[in-house]
Amino acid sequence: MLPLRLPNKSGPLEVLCIGAHSDDIEIGCAATLLGLVERGHRLRVTWVVLSAADERAQEARRSADDLFSGSAELSLLVGEFRDAYFPACFAALKDHFADLRSYIDPDIVFTHCIDDRHQDHRLVAELTWQAWRDHIILEYEVPKYEGDLGRPNLFVPASRTAAQAKVSHLLKHFGSQRSKSWFSDQTFFGLMRLRGIECRSASVFAEAFVARKLLL
Repeated sequence: MLPLRLPNKSGPLEVLCIGAHSDDIEIGCAATLLGLVERGHRLRVTWVVLSAADERAQEARRSADDLFSGSAELSLLVGEFRDAYFPACFAALKDHFADLRSYIDPDIVFTHCIDDRHQDHRLVAELTWQAWRDHIILEYEVPKYEGDLGRPNLFVPASRTAAQAKVSHLLKHFGSQRSKSWFSDQTFFGLMRLRGIECRSASVFAEAFVARKLLL
């Protein structure tokens, strides 16, 4: 297991988080983001949620604000693209990503996995790679009915504190999802426990990502 270390910077680490829906980023990488703060990184985070209206938009805003609780500089962008219809909105989404690329130059990007079977997730991943071609892009995973979890190749151990904080945060902020059978503490802890086994995490928890291109 070879470690990859983020560069030391005099200024904050520029982080771009992209999610199709209002809970995707938190499910995919909340423990990793909390871990960066735990390890003393200064973060400037651009948090992009592409499909969130009404209650879901409120959940997205409250969640992003509360996740960092002032420990990072946060810019939150919430869109209203139609849920489950992203391929039909391709031109508008591509223009949206081009606009984001014109003024966001991140050190690291968290986005959906390009092999995700949810059409919205998959298109977001494709557009991310088109927009930020020379950046560190880490594709996070979202468990779902389709059973599309793959074989990630980059692991980030999560402290027990960060893992617990992630799960508590999800259950607290996304009341609109609590009726869904998969939205549970067992799901979120279980996936982090499995990834913790795969990378021999000392805490037994980890999040995992697909890193398709890294320059050594």
